[in-house]
Amino acid sequence: MKKRIAIFASGSGSNAQKLMEHFKRSNEIEISLVLTNNPEAYVLQRADNFEIPTHIFDKNEFYKTEDVVDLLKNLDIDFIVLAGFLWLIPQSLIHAYPGRIVNIHPAILPKFGGKGMYGDHVHNAVMAAGEAEGGITIHYVNENYDEGEYIYQARYRIDKNDNLEMVKFKGQQLEHQHYPRIVETIVKKIKK
Repeated sequence: MKKRIAIFASGSGSNAQKLMEHFKRSNEIEISLVLTNNPEAYVLQRADNFEIPTHIFDKNEFYKTEDVVDLLKNLDIDFIVLAGFLWLIPQSLIHAYPGRIVNIHPAILPKFGGKGMYGDHVHNAVMAAGEAEGGITIHYVNENYDEGEYIYQARYRIDKNDNLEMVKFKGQQLEHQHYPRIVETIVKKIKK
């Protein structure tokens, strides 16, 4: 029995793509579902390219019903990976998957985290603060933005001539390099 992962994403889904590629040939783990709150998200096309089922939900379904939790349970999902998912995770989902939801943040937490700190907002804040390093943090998810226990952090150097695109590129390289590997390590340890 393969362990089954669901990915939540809100946008393009480049990290979701790396996860799909990573687990495509795995005998132990599979990406079983991609969920999004954005019907225009490019991650839906990425999932389709890998023949992975998708589910689109709205705020009402996510926060006011148990539909998403029920769907995950009905599909025997073992683990949840957030990959550019922008909404706060509801208590019902956290309770249904304790210690089984992870996220990746494009900075070294606890700096540059919290509500509204995603994507370019984070990179611009890092650059505005004159940081010599940027990085990524992979962490467990709790009821607050970016406050779950840290699993892994990696850093890159910010040169004084780096612009936003360079900083984003360096961060994304680290995300793509480490996220699938760290997710695999964690998922292999969980009991089916």
